[in-house]
Amino acid sequence: MTALEVQTLIRAGLPMAEDIDLRIDRLDEDGVLARVPFHSKLVRPGGTLSGPTIMALGDAAMYAVVLGRLGRVEMAVTSNLNINFLIKPRPVDLLAVARILRLSRRQAVCEVSLYSAGNESELVAHVTGTYALPI
Repeated sequence: MTALEVQTLIRAGLPMAEDIDLRIDRLDEDGVLARVPFHSKLVRPGGTLSGPTIMALGDAAMYAVVLGRLGRVEMAVTSNLNINFLIKPRPVDLLAVARILRLSRRQAVCEVSLYSAGNESELVAHVTGTYALPI
């Protein structure tokens, strides 16, 4: 699947992806680059992007990398997600780089690095997670 096909599939199956304007910028053999454009509706008190927005991007990036590798496995579901919030994101687009660490018949173990656009050297959050795959 292409980046646009994965983005379209996610947005069709998960209406919240439209609400946060989820974008899949790149999908290749190395993984996925996903983005949530900055918008004031995603900001929490204190002027930073909300935790649910950060978690949603991390989870969606994992789903995208699984779809990119396996094709249309819409029934792949998150079975585990662990997130470490590291620093306050800047008021710019939030980016996520996702890759598969291990893929078996029943699960995909993934890793996602999230950062503020223009500051790729400083992680905002780090996600590890597992997707259960349909048999």
